[in-house]
Amino acid sequence: MKSIGFLSFGHWTPSPQSQTRSASDALLQSIDLAVAAEELGADGAYFRVHHFARQLASPFPLLAAVGARTSRIEIGTGVIDMRYENPLYMAEDAGAADLISGGRLQLGISRGSPEQVVDGFRYFGYAPEDDDHAGMARQHTEVFLQVLEGKGFAEPNPQPMFPNPPGLLRIEPYSPGLRDRIWWGAGSRATAEWTAQQGMNLMSSTLLTEDTGVPFHELQAEQIARFRDAWRAAGHEREPRVSVSRSILPITSDVDRQYFYRETASSDQVGHLEGGLARFGKTYAGEPDKLVQELAEDSAIAAADTLLITVPNQLGVDYNAHLIDSVLRDVAPGLGWR
Repeated sequence: MKSIGFLSFGHWTPSPQSQTRSASDALLQSIDLAVAAEELGADGAYFRVHHFARQLASPFPLLAAVGARTSRIEIGTGVIDMRYENPLYMAEDAGAADLISGGRLQLGISRGSPEQVVDGFRYFGYAPEDDDHAGMARQHTEVFLQVLEGKGFAEPNPQPMFPNPPGLLRIEPYSPGLRDRIWWGAGSRATAEWTAQQGMNLMSSTLLTEDTGVPFHELQAEQIARFRDAWRAAGHEREPRVSVSRSILPITSDVDRQYFYRETASSDQVGHLEGGLARFGKTYAGEPDKLVQELAEDSAIAAADTLLITVPNQLGVDYNAHLIDSVLRDVAPGLGWR
């Protein structure tokens, strides 16, 4: 395991029990938590994107702000739903955020998960052919990846307002190297193989949209193995990256115990999602020594190079900084981190 970061869904609610009561709170606290995580020595700050929800929906202003406030930590998404995206406009925003951060963007994208509204992408102006919204997400992704290559494709105006460089024009701003830092959030083994064929890194979460009866981490490890095999078969020159997400809650204080004691008995769950079986990974909660032992037996964590810790962001910046610190100080060294 080479990198440990946090993943925030950015939930907010006006409830008095929440420390994150508005969209403004969610955004500003996300920036503050990224700054705190960098100071603690974490490697990454990642944010989930959901539309029509009291969460984080507009990632690029947030990523740019985090990039401007930090200097080392990787900044990413997990994931952006490509059904909603204009790929050229997205390439401009991504290029700008990456340049502001000095090339630290790690952009997770995907077909997306069930949303708050029915076919929400239609409100954004996108109508998939034959109702194939997953195919539309992949089409948007194909265009996005092409323009990130930085090759010119647009015919220049013969009488432009400002002088053009010679040849066809590309999307600007262009950020060299960003194409190699795009990840696909894959929910199945087959999708992981497709991800490798496209030359994207693999982002695998605590949910897989299939179930073979084996423990979650074993199924996820098989997904990772298939990804790496497909990557080698595709003949890509660079080494790919793989991330997995886990809910890890060290109990080191009475406050931790009050919040999470019930999670110490967590186990995998199997349920139905969009008409098929899905397997959900367990929450890891307990004393640090117990967590080190349990996590050392997680074959998917062993197979990945990046671990993203999901954080309960509505508990506030101070508490989540404590949680990240506990993982980095009391758990991660036992797993071989640094």
